Amino acid sequence: MSLKQLSADPYNIIITGVGGQGNVLASRLLGQILTREGYWATIGETFGASQRGGSVMSHLRISSQSAWSPQIPRGRAHFVISLEPSETFRVLAAYGNPQTLVIWNTRPIHPVSVIAGEAAYPSHQEVVKGLDQISAKHWPLDATSHAQKLGNPILGNIMMIGALSAVSELPITPELFEDALRQMMPASKIPINLQAFNLGRGEILKINGAA
Repeated sequence: MSLKQLSADPYNIIITGVGGQGNVLASRLLGQILTREGYWATIGETFGASQRGGSVMSHLRISSQSAWSPQIPRGRAHFVISLEPSETFRVLAAYGNPQTLVIWNTRPIHPVSVIAGEAAYPSHQEVVKGLDQISAKHWPLDATSHAQKLGNPILGNIMMIGALSAVSELPITPELFEDALRQMMPASKIPINLQAFNLGRGEILKINGAA
């Protein structure tokens, strides 16, 4: 198989969020797609203090040549997919650089300190301004609201893979995504996940003026 040569090898992706948002499943689906295309896909995961509500981060290192260590070096992320706005900044502070691309879910999940009135959460405008300054380009997506309309907010993770397929150089197509789904999920769950993927892809194409 002749592989598409990526702009960097390894190509480094971080999927970040908080516990319960499904970013681990998203990283494994993405890894499955790329592995089936013939790439090496190395995945490393880190978890915060609590399984639900704590920070969760998956590192994916994609290569046409060989396997790599699962930990992306600091400042070397090419793409960040964030399921929670404030987590975007936490990851970019450690792994981002001026060329890093970002897709981020606009729905916040407030930590206890914010709920208790002990800390302030940045507004949408503040998040946008910050990302304008520290990323090469970013795409906002209200994945949670769209996923809720599909009947399950966790489908926001699948929407983010669809969004990535619309703007990434990686070979991610609806057909390849469906093939990966069939390897990892029962048949009954395939239609709703395909719907979520195509919705995320379509929303980003609208932003880019291509749909």
